[in-house]
Amino acid sequence: MVRGKTQMKRIENATSRQVTFSKRRNGLLKKAFELSVLCDAEVALIVFSPRGRLYEFASSSILETIERYRSHTRINNTPTTSESVENTQQLKEEAENMMKKIDLLETSKRKLLGEGLGSCSIDELQKIEQQLEKSINKIRVKKTKVFREQIDQLKEKEKALVAENVRLSEKYGNYSTQESTKDQRENIAEVEPYADQSSPSSDVETELFIGLPETRSRRISPKVWLV
Repeated sequence: MVRGKTQMKRIENATSRQVTFSKRRNGLLKKAFELSVLCDAEVALIVFSPRGRLYEFASSSILETIERYRSHTRINNTPTTSESVENTQQLKEEAENMMKKIDLLETSKRKLLGEGLGSCSIDELQKIEQQLEKSINKIRVKKTKVFREQIDQLKEKEKALVAENVRLSEKYGNYSTQESTKDQRENIAEVEPYADQSSPSSDVETELFIGLPETRSRRISPKVWLV
């Protein structure tokens, strides 16, 4: 992946500016150290952060390097006030204290990762173990909280799906009832023509003779219609 070209202008975002400062400061200190070791050069580096913090590096002594610089540029004739010397000494002490704190933090970090435990005593190992247990407990509490939130979300989705299922079931039930009624009506309509043909109404004509046999000439033949 080709790295994009960085524009040489002030970074407006405060967070990005601080991250870039930290990365490039560390890189600059590393380059100064490599230059002093590889080339046997006397290097002194002073950096003030946007918040006013001092970061410095010196291959020998930063004060001696500053004095050498003044001598080289012919500024060493200017008298140095006691106040400036005290301020420089104070800044140097603060920088040394900061470097010690950074070293302690790096050492503690390595021990928490299980590195460099050979020189640790039983008490130190127990303290490290207690710190790790506290961290694990916090992680478990956070994990349990995340799981509960996910379970609650799944339950809400389940309720919504159940409600949707009930609604669709009711809708399908009404539709099935309507279709069943429609089918029954169609079946009745199909059966009625066949029922008319299988039992048609027939007219039966019957002659009845009333009287004695000898009087059949005077027969009366009423007609009876049987349906």
